[in-house]
Amino acid sequence: MLGAVIGDMVGSVYEWDNRKSKDFSPFFHARSHPTDDSVLTIAVADVLLNKRSPVHAFKDWGRRYPESGWGGHFKRWLFSDETAPYGSFGNGAAMRVSPTALVGKTLDETLASARRVTEITHDHPEGIKGATATAHAIFLAYEGVELAEIRAVIQEAYGYDLERTVDGIRPGYKFDVTCQGSVPEALICVFEGTGFEDAIRNAISIGGDSDTLAAIAGGFAEARFGIPPEIAAEAWHRLPPDMRGILETLYKNTHRPPPVR
Repeated sequence: MLGAVIGDMVGSVYEWDNRKSKDFSPFFHARSHPTDDSVLTIAVADVLLNKRSPVHAFKDWGRRYPESGWGGHFKRWLFSDETAPYGSFGNGAAMRVSPTALVGKTLDETLASARRVTEITHDHPEGIKGATATAHAIFLAYEGVELAEIRAVIQEAYGYDLERTVDGIRPGYKFDVTCQGSVPEALICVFEGTGFEDAIRNAISIGGDSDTLAAIAGGFAEARFGIPPEIAAEAWHRLPPDMRGILETLYKNTHRPPPVR
C-alpha cells in the first residue's frame, strides 16, 4: 500500500513527459508529491479500517484534496451529489486497490473487497477486471507464491498477455488511461524488476500515465520485494498527517509483514 503511494509520488513529475528511460535521478524529485492515486488509496484503506461506505470515504478524501489531478469523469462524480457508478474502465480502478490485498485474509475476501471499492465508480467489466487482477497479483505475492505461478494465474484468470518484456513494450507504448492498456504493463514491470526501486523505474520508463502505472506497480512491488528503509522514510516525510495516520493505523492492524525490509 505504501508502495502504491511511493509509485504515485515518484511518477507524479513524469506523467506528461512520455519518458522512455529508467535513468532518472534522484528517485524522488523535489516536486514529487501524492496525487489522486494516493488520495484514493488512502480512501480505500479508510473504508477497510473504519468500515466506511466507499462512496462517503471517496467523496470525503477527494474533497479534502480537490487539486490532486482528478480525471474528468471522476471529478464530476466527486463534486456532485451523484452516488451511482458511471461505467468507467479507467486505470483508476487498479491504482487504489492495494489495501484490499494487504488486509485480506483470503483470496476471496481480497477480491470481494476489490470489487466493492471499484464498482462504485468503475463498474465496466474491464474496470473491475483491472482492479481484481491487480489485487489478485498482490495477494499472491504476499502469500509467497512463486513469480512464474503468479504470472500464469493472472494470465489464465484475466486474459492479460504477461509474456512481453519492458524493453518490448517501451518503444511503442503511448499514454493510455484504460485498465486494459495499463494494468498488464504495470504488472510486467514488477515481474521483470530486480527490486522495489527497479520495478518503479520500469513503470515510469515505458512512458504514458506514469504516476498511475507506477502506483499499480508499486503495490505489487511492495508485496514482492518490500520497500527499502530510505525510500519508505522519504515517502512518510512527504505525506500529510491525515494520510500518514491512516497508513500507520492500517499497517498496525494487518497480519502482513511491515513494508520495510
